[in-house]
Amino acid sequence: MAPPGQLLPLARSLLPLSAPPFVSGRRRRLPTLVLGRALPPPTWLPHGRLPPAHPLPFAPPRRLSRPPPPATSLPGASPGGGAEAQAVLAEFVTSERVKVAAMLGLALALCNADRVVMSVAIVPLSQAYGWTPSFAGVVQSSFLWGYLVSPIIGGALVDYYGGKRVMAYGVALWSLATFLSPWAAARSLWLFLSTRVLLGMAEGVALPSMNNMVLRWFPRTERSSAVGIAMAGFQLGNTIGLLLSPIIMSRAGIFGPFVIFGLFGFLWVLVWISAISGTPGENAQISAHELDYITRGQKLVKTQSGGERLRKVPPFSKLLSKWPTWALISANAMHSWGYFVILSWMPVYFKTIYHVNLREAAWFSALPWVMMAVLGYVAGVVSDRLIQNGTSITLTRKIMQTIGFVGPGVALLGLNAAKSPVIASAWLTIAVGLKSFGHSGMSNTAGTFAAILGTVGAGFFVDRMGSFRGFLILTSLLYFSSTLFWDIFATGERVDFDGTG
Repeated sequence: MAPPGQLLPLARSLLPLSAPPFVSGRRRRLPTLVLGRALPPPTWLPHGRLPPAHPLPFAPPRRLSRPPPPATSLPGASPGGGAEAQAVLAEFVTSERVKVAAMLGLALALCNADRVVMSVAIVPLSQAYGWTPSFAGVVQSSFLWGYLVSPIIGGALVDYYGGKRVMAYGVALWSLATFLSPWAAARSLWLFLSTRVLLGMAEGVALPSMNNMVLRWFPRTERSSAVGIAMAGFQLGNTIGLLLSPIIMSRAGIFGPFVIFGLFGFLWVLVWISAISGTPGENAQISAHELDYITRGQKLVKTQSGGERLRKVPPFSKLLSKWPTWALISANAMHSWGYFVILSWMPVYFKTIYHVNLREAAWFSALPWVMMAVLGYVAGVVSDRLIQNGTSITLTRKIMQTIGFVGPGVALLGLNAAKSPVIASAWLTIAVGLKSFGHSGMSNTAGTFAAILGTVGAGFFVDRMGSFRGFLILTSLLYFSSTLFWDIFATGERVDFDGTG
């Protein structure tokens, strides 16, 4: 028999879980009743034998409904992580907000397709009406006349009426201008030019409307992806217009693409009005989960503390007194000059220099815009990676802009020396692709003036000099000089407009 002092562990093992423990080293009297049942007296057994089983005064612990993860699982790892990622991707692809992004991409593709169709049609139109290259440049630039102020007006309209309504009216109006172009050309040259001006005015609302819809429909964490989808359509619109226009012309005449693209625009408007709402809360098809996700994601905005104040925009005179302002203006002007010269004149260049047919000239001019859409994403990744690795914002911007200007400048010289259309198309692809590294967005007023000057100037240069080659050399020199000006005066830091420096 065990000594009395060794019976304490046994007595404690027989206590119910609700029994109070020993406190401060003093033993309490054990209760004799628990839930109406008396505890059995302890039984002294020989060593090695267990006491007989007695019914316990409390319920045994319940088994877990889900077994614990195996010991090999890493802390925090989820066995169903792959399935969850697939579910998230499936939800994103089938969500209402992705439909909005896809429709925006289609609208911007139509925007550029309606614009670039003139780059192909200008060849047979010049032959049919006897237009000189200088006048052909005026016709090609007529779109930009309407585009001069319409983005500013479009931004104000979007703020007041919302992106859905303004985009619907914009696409309808520029599709009408495109659709009526054959009728206008048959009546009067000035009426035809008026339709191109109307096209530029209507297309000026496209980007402000796109930004407004992305802001309303997407949480902050997805807005870059939404803009990427929409802008991919914007760049691919050039390719679509250049590839399809000569095919349609061969079957439906010179103005066939104008009619077809105009009808597609009307169809887009019908789908947009019926399937897309201005805000997620107005959409009858959106799920409660997606609506809550968008709403919560849009609230992730850092609020200003009481001591912080919004900085006012400095006076225009002070803006123009700083060299970094002029660096931005010159870079934007150079970007617009090169963009619209290449977009407007390359089909004419291939047909004139290499004597290919219209379809081949358009197709040689189309591939570079696919490269621009691809490298535009790569350029963004490279820029982000440089900043993440500790490169200053100023140096990063200078590196990217240098690639975006020096690359096209060198490539245009290679294009000038190319002996075959295939080699020339390869150089043009390099020029347009590298141009995306210095992409400064759509033109502001200064950029639009530069685009008009470059588009019209190319035609006058060809009229006076008899060749495009000299104008390509001039464009290359402008690229190099703009790079030098940017690298000297541009900055990524905040400029002090109140001081004297």
